[in-house]
Amino acid sequence: MQPAPSDVHVNTPLTNISVAYIQDQSYFIADTAFPNVGVQQQSNRYYVYDKGDWLRTEVELRAPGTETRGSGFRVDNTPTYFCDVFGVHKDVDDQTRANSDSVLDTDRDATQWVTQQMLIKRDLLWASKYFVSGVWGTEMTGQATADATHVKSWDLSGSTPIEDVTTAVVKQTELTGLRPNTLVLSPYVFNALRNHAEILDRIKYTQRGIVTEDLLASLFGVDRVLVAWSTNNTALETATVSMSFIHGKHALLMYANPNPSIMTPSAGYTFSWTGWFGATGLGLRIKRFRMENLESDRIEAQMAFDFKVVSTDCGYFFNSVVS
Repeated sequence: MQPAPSDVHVNTPLTNISVAYIQDQSYFIADTAFPNVGVQQQSNRYYVYDKGDWLRTEVELRAPGTETRGSGFRVDNTPTYFCDVFGVHKDVDDQTRANSDSVLDTDRDATQWVTQQMLIKRDLLWASKYFVSGVWGTEMTGQATADATHVKSWDLSGSTPIEDVTTAVVKQTELTGLRPNTLVLSPYVFNALRNHAEILDRIKYTQRGIVTEDLLASLFGVDRVLVAWSTNNTALETATVSMSFIHGKHALLMYANPNPSIMTPSAGYTFSWTGWFGATGLGLRIKRFRMENLESDRIEAQMAFDFKVVSTDCGYFFNSVVS
């Protein structure tokens, strides 16, 4: 039967629980690092304006009785996005529900579990798209000594993370005309920085003398420092748990446009399919429907999105910057 009952009803109360759970999860950065663009169609084109045309002046002196110089800019309309749909479900069987102290708790627990699954998946995809070597226009790798393509690893004595990042801010601004506003750190990198002698020396006369994300942002000259605390069990089901941080030992300095539009650049955009039935601004919907053959209610989470690198010049990657 088309459409199926589960396609014409999205459970608003459970969706609200899921959305609240997403907002509480500050460890995950896939929803905050880059601007989110809600789209009505699952796939479409977007526009990339030529950087050279926007950063070169064509203004000339106008002589009496003559026209001003005419010029313009080129637009590449070939880039596309496609919001893949990701999903997972948890069945709540009648016997478990009957044995629970509260009917609502079983649905809430299932909703929070499928939401957690989604959050982990999104951060894994985000890291594989943006937080890896070979993506961004400029890349520096950590090692024992600094040279043209390397910085001294920030957990080593004598390294200079403040100079490394602030120099990258200057270089990227010169290259793009856009000052980087966001620095994403893995927990290992954040830990190295908050214990680094150079940084501790800079803040020793501050009121608290404690290295926080806001303090690092001030030192580095960016608006935000985000620490990607999300972790993931890489072992198969029933195997011994094997936990690791999703985002490795890297750092990404970037310009993330706070006001996305078709005429404004950004290192990346998240396209979320908001046009499908019942979806939130993140392309999320939670459904609850009956599976009578299992004597269970199914709590199903779906999310449709696409991560796109829009401007490689707007990202400066520090690869394996701690040992």
